Amino acid sequence: MTTLGERLIQLKKERNLLQKDIAKATGLSLRAYQYYERDQKDPTSAVLQKLADYFDVSTDYLLGRSDNP
Repeated sequence: MTTLGERLIQLKKERNLLQKDIAKATGLSLRAYQYYERDQKDPTSAVLQKLADYFDVSTDYLLGRSDNP
């Protein structure tokens, strides 16, 4: 099963983005985003929704529950 961090890294690479750009666009601190990407912390549902909206994918996709973005 794919982790949230693995999905975030994959989406970041596919879109040629930087961590700081994603953090700024979603209203997160860079450190908070890095924790999520490293699977060191779990995001709140509100943060998870922000990330899903930003990447235009479902929360199920981010959580590894679906392979369909």
